[in-house]
Amino acid sequence: MFHILVTDDDKHTRMLFKAVLEADGYTVITAKDGTEALDILDREHIDLIVLDIMMPGTDGYTLTKMLRENYNTLPILMVSAKQLPEDKKKGFLVGTDDYMTKPVDEDEMLLRIKALLRRARIASERKIVLGEVILDYDSMSVSRNGQVQELPQKEFLLIYKLLSYPGKIFTRIQLMDEIWGAESDTGWETVTVHIGRLRKRFEGWEEFHIESVRGLGYKAVKDI
Repeated sequence: MFHILVTDDDKHTRMLFKAVLEADGYTVITAKDGTEALDILDREHIDLIVLDIMMPGTDGYTLTKMLRENYNTLPILMVSAKQLPEDKKKGFLVGTDDYMTKPVDEDEMLLRIKALLRRARIASERKIVLGEVILDYDSMSVSRNGQVQELPQKEFLLIYKLLSYPGKIFTRIQLMDEIWGAESDTGWETVTVHIGRLRKRFEGWEEFHIESVRGLGYKAVKDI
């Protein structure tokens, strides 16, 4: 069971979020400010923190920056009444993983939390599991029903990136910059070539497929 820390100076918000999260099966601990949150983090295992920005003393920006400066990879969801682009930009610059504005859509918050926890698990285990399919980052291999395929590095990084964010569209330029590097002299057409190789390699697999999104790029789709 995942443990979530809700940090907000407003008691009603803390209680609301606690009720919503507990109803979805999470164990919830609350803190009224950043200082109390740090005390809790010192003694409790926390899988994700939901925090407000505007709190007395140690505010959300400061708390996030402190955690990131100490190499803490704890997933952070900022939830704030601050709605200006510069507020959101500052949140991401200090290290938040996601940002929502109040009033919060509760269903959307739950979906975002599930996504953050899934990505955190992928990052820590360095594996993606889809039914019988396992993508192992350390060995750059894809296994299915005991059969293992070792992929060339670029092919593996490409399919691993797409399946880390199923349903998300990535442009060819995005994939090129991340996997081949922004300074690479290779043209973006090589992404198309590698996608073709991946489709051929995994043709007929029931667990996932790669879709082309006309005029945009590619996305991986889970079929299970």
